[in-house]
Amino acid sequence: MVLNYIWIAFFLIAFVVAVGKTLFMGDYAVWSDIMGASFTSAGTAFEISLGLTGVLSLWLGLMKIGERGGVIAFLGRMISPLFCRLFPGVPKGHPAMGSIFMNVSANMLGLDNAATPMGLKAMQELQSLNKEKDTATDAMIMFLVLNASGLCLIPISIMMYRAQAGAANPTDVFLPILLATFIATLFGIVTLCIKQRIRLLDPVLLSWLGGMGVVIGGIVWFFASLPKEAVQLYSGFIANCLLFLVIVAFLLAGLRKKVNMYDSFIEGAKEGFKTAVMIIPYLVAILVAIGMFRASGAMDVLTDVMERAVSAMGFDAQWVGALPTALMKPLSGSGSRGMMVDLMSTYGADAFVSRVSAAIQGSTDTMFYVLAVYFGSVGVTKTRYAVGYALLADVVGSISGVIAAYIFFG
Repeated sequence: MVLNYIWIAFFLIAFVVAVGKTLFMGDYAVWSDIMGASFTSAGTAFEISLGLTGVLSLWLGLMKIGERGGVIAFLGRMISPLFCRLFPGVPKGHPAMGSIFMNVSANMLGLDNAATPMGLKAMQELQSLNKEKDTATDAMIMFLVLNASGLCLIPISIMMYRAQAGAANPTDVFLPILLATFIATLFGIVTLCIKQRIRLLDPVLLSWLGGMGVVIGGIVWFFASLPKEAVQLYSGFIANCLLFLVIVAFLLAGLRKKVNMYDSFIEGAKEGFKTAVMIIPYLVAILVAIGMFRASGAMDVLTDVMERAVSAMGFDAQWVGALPTALMKPLSGSGSRGMMVDLMSTYGADAFVSRVSAAIQGSTDTMFYVLAVYFGSVGVTKTRYAVGYALLADVVGSISGVIAAYIFFG
């Protein structure tokens, strides 16, 4: 229901802004811009789904081999002490646990293309436990907020964009991003535990969250000790090497269990194709609304108002130039990425506002995209409180990104 109101609000705000620009500024071209954006965004939604078809078929095919080879169940047992507490509604040893682990691991390595099919598989497993098929369960919401908060240990794509833009040290945003995304994820977990009445003082939960903090600290220390030019090289190598090892592990497990891997792969790939087709309407709905909102100039109005308000209160307004990235981040991954690249092109990759934008871009995932794709893949229309908590984690991530940028570059 919340997503429904937000979706309608995009269109209404775009209409109001367009009327205002026409009446007071004589800008008649805004209407053609808005309608052009609607067609372009609809095409983009289809292209995204089309691009996902191959990736989904590949990874859901491999996941089917891993499932029948026992890898998913093994991973589920390994992570079960933590996940049994975060997902109390999921039975111990259920395949959903392994799929969730694979999805979270891929996100942490910055492997978005691998994380999405694994996440869709996890949603299908969670839906199998759902008694009300059109309504999100607590476990689904916890999983979605984990994805929206987007814990990423290796932001390889952002470092690549900075290198292409001519940054003197493309990897200097690594530590600010790591801190921002960890804070956003921790905040999302804690607030949802409170909402879902999960005992935060449980010794196992505390030890896992504390261990995550130690791991993050260790990664910060390790990469801080490396030569600057080696950070991007090692981060990309580690991420892709681990991903390839996962594929090999699935195949070896299939051999060990004497699984007919070709037939298993084909069966999983067919599921991936069906899933890619199913999400097209949901992507069209959300991306068209966002595209029209942006084309109307509403985003520019929000940015201008915010900059004046911050300056009037006597605060440093340098970061406000990165606000479009923060506002676009929950709405559109490509849109926020475009905002970040535009700032780098306009002010230079090493400008403070460009670094703030990069920290914000890496702090969380694209919330509305995640919700539309994952809930849409299983036909969930009643999202309950998922949007509010995911958006809250997104806001905390953006604020953390700004603060981290001031700490390291201010």
